Amino acid sequence: MKLKKLLALSMASLMAFSVVGCGSSNNAGSSSSDKADNAAADTEKTDDVASDDSASADGIKKYTDIELGKDYTDLTATIKVINHRTDMADADYAGKNWDAYIAEFNKMYPNITVDIETITDYANETLLRLQDENWGDVMGIPAVDKGDLSTYFMSYGTQEDVESQVNYITNWLYQGEVYGIPTTANAQGVVYNKKVFKDAGIEELPKTPDEFIADLKLIKEKTDAIPLYTNYAAEWTMGAWDAYLGGTAYGDPDAMNKMLHTSNPFSDEGTGAGRYNVYKVLYDAVANGLTEDDYTTTDWEGCKGMINNGEIGTMVLGSWAVSQMKAAGDNADDIGYMPFPITVDGKQYASAGADYNYGINVNSSDENKEASLVFVKWMTEKSGFSYNEGGLPIAKGDTNLPDVYADFDGVDFVTDDPAYEGEEDLMNTLNADSELAINAGGNQKVMSIVEHAANGDESFDDIMNEWNEAWTSAQESNSVEINK
Repeated sequence: MKLKKLLALSMASLMAFSVVGCGSSNNAGSSSSDKADNAAADTEKTDDVASDDSASADGIKKYTDIELGKDYTDLTATIKVINHRTDMADADYAGKNWDAYIAEFNKMYPNITVDIETITDYANETLLRLQDENWGDVMGIPAVDKGDLSTYFMSYGTQEDVESQVNYITNWLYQGEVYGIPTTANAQGVVYNKKVFKDAGIEELPKTPDEFIADLKLIKEKTDAIPLYTNYAAEWTMGAWDAYLGGTAYGDPDAMNKMLHTSNPFSDEGTGAGRYNVYKVLYDAVANGLTEDDYTTTDWEGCKGMINNGEIGTMVLGSWAVSQMKAAGDNADDIGYMPFPITVDGKQYASAGADYNYGINVNSSDENKEASLVFVKWMTEKSGFSYNEGGLPIAKGDTNLPDVYADFDGVDFVTDDPAYEGEEDLMNTLNADSELAINAGGNQKVMSIVEHAANGDESFDDIMNEWNEAWTSAQESNSVEINK
């Protein structure tokens, strides 16, 4: 992928389902990164790898054939892992921080040094870093074209092999090869304060947009809490609204693929569900004064303690946020997570899918690739990371759901189908040409909903018409067949 294309995509970077963390760029790990240059020269590979039938052509074991605690235990290497979880680089992080994970990893693999670098403007900066082959060894894959995956990242194996051990692998699946292993998986819903709901007299969780708005009005009337906190000022948080457009809005795993071929996809379909009604929830909440007084002054870090203390009723965020809200004060039991208030033909659904995916640098040394494979597999199977962060199980066969999903009884989790063959990059193309960046960091368009609703200078239908025009223009310029 050319730098010009990367810069264009950096305006629409991955991915609304999941982005977490804030702060400045930090390093955390078991040793300093100045050892990295000498790691490959000092490394001795185990003798049995090259002759193993499960080894790839370059002698590296396949991800699915690695046995943790048995393979590569004598491997010595230093790997650099880049990720977006700046909060986990803090020694005072209320959850389990990076140092704690790495210390446990080193009990099994004492000679593999893991240097962690966390980045605040992760989606944009990682795209630029990919222009340098020596960016490190493992990163959460940003919004690259799928056709360029093999240029930057090594394959973990075929879809058939990898999906036998790992859930939610389709995000970075291309031509039958898997280039990303999910760090965790999220379901999409709404963080809420149970006590605030009780104080407002809300006895049943809302299942439709009208019921949700009515409940927000009760919170405003009967409590001192902010009914819905937008987190507008943080910007990246606004991209969360895109995450409900597939399974949640339609109950259909193919909804996002169909959207590419849908005429005017942001129009009201008259069902009370669909994309139109997802965004209308936000517009109506702001227009009715059910959000913070000044959206420009919202505080991402501060809101965690505010909802924990009952100063906020609801926030629209992925399930990853729950653990942070629980850890932000003394009222963890007051924090709940409910399905997004959309009902499709009498039933509720929740979009579910991978957070950032671990990608391994295709240009790393063989030793560092091996160490990276071991680290990724350990994080997936042994660390408990996904569970700790309130995520859905990544390792196949793990059915241990966190308590986060207690309010999702009877709700079906829906995972997006892979892109149609030959259309792996079509969503990226339409996102870039329309500048809407659906599920790809399109924060500005969602922020504009808040702005216009607060100012009263543009109706919601006018906003949706503008989006339809932009999407239609992108479809036409790319000769996309429309299924009306």
